[in-house]
Amino acid sequence: MAGTLILGSGSPYRRKLLEDAGVPVEVVRPQIDERAVEKTVEGSGATPTELAEILAVAKGEDVSGRMPGRVVIASDQTMALGDRVFHKPKDMEDARRHLLALSGRTHELHSAVVLARDGETLWSHVATARLTMRVLLPEFIGRHLSRVGDKALTSVGAYQIEGEGIQLFERIEGDHFTIVGMPLLPLLNRLRELGAIDG
Repeated sequence: MAGTLILGSGSPYRRKLLEDAGVPVEVVRPQIDERAVEKTVEGSGATPTELAEILAVAKGEDVSGRMPGRVVIASDQTMALGDRVFHKPKDMEDARRHLLALSGRTHELHSAVVLARDGETLWSHVATARLTMRVLLPEFIGRHLSRVGDKALTSVGAYQIEGEGIQLFERIEGDHFTIVGMPLLPLLNRLRELGAIDG
C-alpha cells in the first residue's frame, strides 16, 4: 500500500492525533451532508453507535471515490444522552443548553473509524466512551463558556476534554483517543496489518 494516507476529515483534532502518532496524512474534506445521511436512516432504529459508523463510511467512500487507488481514513463521532443524539452546538446559547442537559448525567461518545479505497470500505471499527459530568451551576456554565469561547462550538458536547473541558467531569470510562474522536489504537494496528505504516 503505497503513498501518503488521506484523512477524509476537516477535523484538526483528528489530523493532530495521526500526525502526533507519526502517521502523516493529506487532508481531503468529504463532500457529504451529514444531516441528510442521518435522515436516510431516521426511523430505522439505528443506534447512535451504528449512526457513527454510517457517517464514517459515507465520508470514507465519498473521499476514496474521488481519489482512485488511495487509502482513506475517515471518522465520525456521535454523542448520546439516553435516546437523544446531540450535534455540534449552533451558537453559544445552544452550547449552554448542551451543558445544562449533560450536567450531573452520564453520556456516551461513539467514535467510528473506517479505511476505504476506490469508494469501498475495507475496514471499520467503533469504540465507545462513557463520561459523567459533575453537577454544573448555570452561573459556572456561563463563566466557563466565556473563557473557552468559540472552541465550545467545535465539538458535539460543547467541550474539549484535552483542554479546560476536563474540569466539567467527575468520571470518564474509555480512552482519550475515542473521546477526542478517533479510536487510534485499533486503527494503527489495522494500518500495520495492511503494511500502510511501519510495523
